[in-house]
Amino acid sequence: MVNMTVLTYPNPLLQKISLEVTRFDENLRRLVDDMLDTLYYDDGVGLAANQVGVLQRVIVIDVSEDANSPQILINPKILSQTGLEKSKEGCLSVPDLYGEVERAAEICVEAQDLSGQRFRLDNVTGLFSRCIQHEIDHLNGKLYFDLLSPLKKQIMLKKLRKMACQT
Repeated sequence: MVNMTVLTYPNPLLQKISLEVTRFDENLRRLVDDMLDTLYYDDGVGLAANQVGVLQRVIVIDVSEDANSPQILINPKILSQTGLEKSKEGCLSVPDLYGEVERAAEICVEAQDLSGQRFRLDNVTGLFSRCIQHEIDHLNGKLYFDLLSPLKKQIMLKKLRKMACQT
């Protein structure tokens, strides 16, 4: 088990756009295994590779009750989205702070698996949908508070600065 360090805001890697994965090899498998170990160790539901310092388009998600159904999405793309719903979100890279974020209620996503095979997930809803959208935002260099209103984002950033001064 390798527990990787989860980067926290304001680490600049969190705001960089991740690169598409082109090599589906043992290094990728090791990265995914280490990301899953980290996800479970930190009690998260989703993790993007750039959150552990790797600028590749890889996300791991497990929204199951007993944390034993990992989903691996490599080079994920949202093909369609419908509806909107607001819900509270947190993030391993923004510890102890939560925000009410509006996201698509239902999505269709395409990705690749560990061997490079393309697959599609249709009619994805609920926490799984929200988590996919959140993690894809990470791959695009965005954090959930970037989706808040300017005033709420300003308040969030002020709290983050205050927390940083206390450590």
